[in-house]
Amino acid sequence: MALHRVRGLLDRRDEHGVNLTDGLDGLAGGTLVFAFVPFLIIALLNVPDQENLAVLCAIVIGTLLGFLWFNVHPAQIFMGDAGSLSLGATLAVVSLITGQILILPLIGIVFVIETLSVAIQVGYFKATHGRRIFRMSPLHHHFELGGWPETKITLRFWIVGGLAGLLGVTLFLAELQRLA
Repeated sequence: MALHRVRGLLDRRDEHGVNLTDGLDGLAGGTLVFAFVPFLIIALLNVPDQENLAVLCAIVIGTLLGFLWFNVHPAQIFMGDAGSLSLGATLAVVSLITGQILILPLIGIVFVIETLSVAIQVGYFKATHGRRIFRMSPLHHHFELGGWPETKITLRFWIVGGLAGLLGVTLFLAELQRLA
């Protein structure tokens, strides 16, 4: 499917995976931490090493952890579009600089799934003239309407993000070993 058609499935053109994930207290911030940590490790182990990029990742991680102190349920402050769009773009740029853009969809699997849930829901809704696959999209709202508490959804998505990050670093290390 062409990029312009995928964009047409979303209600707004300025949204991407991190922005769509920013819907529950701590969800986007926590999953971003689990996405930036693997890229910090990758930047340090890359050949040649990218210490400055690792420092940037560490600063973003520290900032997100400070933000999460006030953003977890019940949130006292919110990330909003300015934070989610810029942090998502930063994550994409870090993956490009490290040369690991193909690992990004794996490390950011939560963002990919959230985006796909919106595209599938909107596409199916338009194709069937009003029928839905999910109770609501993005996917975290589907679980919320299914009766899961907000904190349970957030922690489960963090676990998935953490496991995906570990798998991404493992694949990077396997490729590094293969090249050596």
